[in-house]
Formats: sequence, structure tokens, C-alpha cells
Amino acid sequence: MPRFIIQRTWDDLDEQALEEAGARSKRIAIERYPDISWEHSHVVMDPDGSVKSFCVYSAPEPTVLQRHADDLGQHHVDIILEIAGDISPNDFPT
Repeated sequence: MPRFIIQRTWDDLDEQALEEAGARSKRIAIERYPDISWEHSHVVMDPDGSVKSFCVYSAPEPTVLQRHADDLGQHHVDIILEIAGDISPNDFPT
């Protein structure tokens, strides 16, 4: 199944609200979008103080991920990109 990374910009959220959004995202995926799988996310703060996340999902197509994001609310999807592959330092022997 294709894998995607979603860059999101969140509304003004504190740590507790972000945890609640994560739990809600997982619940919505399980209940309404059983064909997607949330792998993990990286949450960052950009230079202007906006909370962003980079979320990795498996999904049949990006439109399903956009519908999931629309149902979740409290954020804007900046971009959804298909992942071409993964690399790590272990892939490059010294």
C-alpha cells in the first residue's frame, strides 16, 4: 500500500489539546477509514511559533487522507506527498 507524509499546520493548541487531537485522529481513522494506517508523527514548532506535524500514513490514495483530515479539523493540511522510500545512516556503511 502506498505511504504518504502529511504536513499539517495546527490551530493554536497546547500540549493537552494536541494529545486529544492525536487520540481523536486515531479514533476517526479506526471508525471511518479502516483502510488507512497511521505510522507515526513528528511535531515541531516553526520559527513563527506555529505547531506543525509531519505524519506518516499508509493509504490507498491521498484523497482518503484529506477526508480524514477534514473530519479531524483544528488544522490545515499544507501538503500530502507520496513517500518514495526510506533511508537511514545504517544504509551507508562507513
